Amino acid sequence: MGLIFRPFLTHVKFAYPNALFEAMGNPYVTDKELSNIVESRDLHTFKETVNSAKDYNVVGEDTYSVQKSLDDNFLHIVEMMKKGSSKEMKGFYDMYREKMNIYLVKNELKKMLLGKTEEIEIDESIPMETKELLQKIKDAEKGELPKILKDYGFEQEVIDAVSDEKVDILMFDTAIDKHVINKFKQVKLPYNCEKPTQKFISTMMDIRNIKNVLRAKKLGYNEESCKKLFVGEGREIAPWKFNEMTEVDSVSQVIASIEGTSYYDVLKNAIEQYNKEDSVQILEKALDGQFLKLVGDLSMKNYINIGPTIRFLVSKEFEIRNLKIIAKGVSEKLSPDIIKKYLVWEAS
Repeated sequence: MGLIFRPFLTHVKFAYPNALFEAMGNPYVTDKELSNIVESRDLHTFKETVNSAKDYNVVGEDTYSVQKSLDDNFLHIVEMMKKGSSKEMKGFYDMYREKMNIYLVKNELKKMLLGKTEEIEIDESIPMETKELLQKIKDAEKGELPKILKDYGFEQEVIDAVSDEKVDILMFDTAIDKHVINKFKQVKLPYNCEKPTQKFISTMMDIRNIKNVLRAKKLGYNEESCKKLFVGEGREIAPWKFNEMTEVDSVSQVIASIEGTSYYDVLKNAIEQYNKEDSVQILEKALDGQFLKLVGDLSMKNYINIGPTIRFLVSKEFEIRNLKIIAKGVSEKLSPDIIKKYLVWEAS
């Protein structure tokens, strides 16, 4: 009887949170809603429009405080999702929150490694362990970083990346991404949620692998250096496919080498714009839009368990990023057309 009813019990655990996420929605990853909000006259109008969505409460009178409030809103939403979901999902939500903290640490490490002198601001809302780590980074010399990171559980690959006399920032970013991916793989999940979550992680790995090679080729990395940017085997980018991507010479050839995958068409459609602007950011935006689409497909196929949860979280993360970009653009009086170039919405 237990075996017969186990799938049904899993569905029951997700019925309420999935209905809630569906009701809340993700308005700011759609072209229509983003087009409306980029027309905001000032930050006050921007906040009023954003706060009309039921899950936002953005405050602040300047760009920094508004962007910080948006980050706080995201953390609040993650916590709300955790409280409204099964206890068996606690580890997944905790990991999503930890991911945000890891990338906060990454950004502060990059400032230090690049010799930037701006003061590290340690926010009161982040966990105590992250505060302690940020304070140690703030007080440390570069040579002390390897021991600090080792004490906080970072892999040797991250430690090696910060130990090099001349730090390769792309290599450092890759090491941090692998650290996050490995932590996601270790999260324990409810029955029947492992496969869709693995597909989500594998898709995330595909996107990261493609972005890494596109950036590297743009920067002139050789084949051997490109191969060090592999974050692991994804859903469609196997090791042999990744190696094929590294063997070509140009960005356009990298795109040609992934023909037959889910990522080829969106990149092929973006290549003309890339050639005009000579910016890999155009291609990364196309990949992010495709990521949202694939996560949406994953949600539809796994709508009775973790699928809608993953879609809502991923979309909310992109929403926050879009809104932070718009807040900055509006405050600097940039035109809506310029702001929209940096926004991500789901690929059609």
